[in-house]
Amino acid sequence: MTVSGETPRDLEKLFEEFCINELMDHMIYKALARIEPDPKRKKLLERLAEQEYQHYLFWRSLLGRDCKAPRPRVSLVAVAYRLLGPAFTLRLLERGEGSAVERYRSVAERLPDELRPKLEAIVRDEEEHERLLLQEFEDVRVKYLGYVALGLADAIIEITGVHAGFLGVTASTIMAGIAGLVVGFSAAISMASAAYLQAKHGEEESPTVSAAITGLSYILSVILLALPYFLIHDMLIGFLASVAIGLALTGSLAYYSAVVQEKPFTREFAENAGLLLGTAIASYIFGQALREVFGVSALIE
Repeated sequence: MTVSGETPRDLEKLFEEFCINELMDHMIYKALARIEPDPKRKKLLERLAEQEYQHYLFWRSLLGRDCKAPRPRVSLVAVAYRLLGPAFTLRLLERGEGSAVERYRSVAERLPDELRPKLEAIVRDEEEHERLLLQEFEDVRVKYLGYVALGLADAIIEITGVHAGFLGVTASTIMAGIAGLVVGFSAAISMASAAYLQAKHGEEESPTVSAAITGLSYILSVILLALPYFLIHDMLIGFLASVAIGLALTGSLAYYSAVVQEKPFTREFAENAGLLLGTAIASYIFGQALREVFGVSALIE
């Protein structure tokens, strides 16, 4: 078969790519159906897997031979489904299907007339997948995402500020690490209490769960941020390592939020990173001022 504007080799590569992608989606939905405990969701995933298999057969017929999909990705998606939840995992998958729809439409214009109805049906299936997944796969992780963000973001900003302040005051990494833990533990209790009161006035979230999630997010972030100071005995290197961890945590949360809430990742990450770095700079300057005015470093070192 020939398509206008395409060489046989280009066409073969295109069909093989589509064939692999659809086979991969079939394998992923089938694997997720096996681990999904909810009967209604399981049935939906099985239905999607069957549709993707039919799409795979279509592209395989155009390719003229079979194609193979890498199995490790299926296992990774299954792990993400368990740990990060269906909302994040399925929305991430649907991002790929969204781009596939546009490519299918561009190819449809160049296919023979007898093949276009079948491809148009595939496009409709892919568009329906997104609607079904958004409707059926609610996730408790998304419900409490705001409390995770509250604990994690506040911890990163506050503890980075503490560490930056000590960078200008003392050369003792142990002292800086302990200070971060002490401040962080107290702040975690305070933030958990605030989250409890906030959820208590709401209607959907459990106050106890909200407080626990906020407090745990806070204290885990504090521990990770303080860890370099107990492993590295150079203040500057320890501080830079702690900031790198803070940026990694910020980026991870921003990406998760961007996927499940369908927001742009770059802007949200840039705002959070800017706050973190701005706090670090301001705290460092303040610490240096204390060092010069009061000679604090002589008392601590």
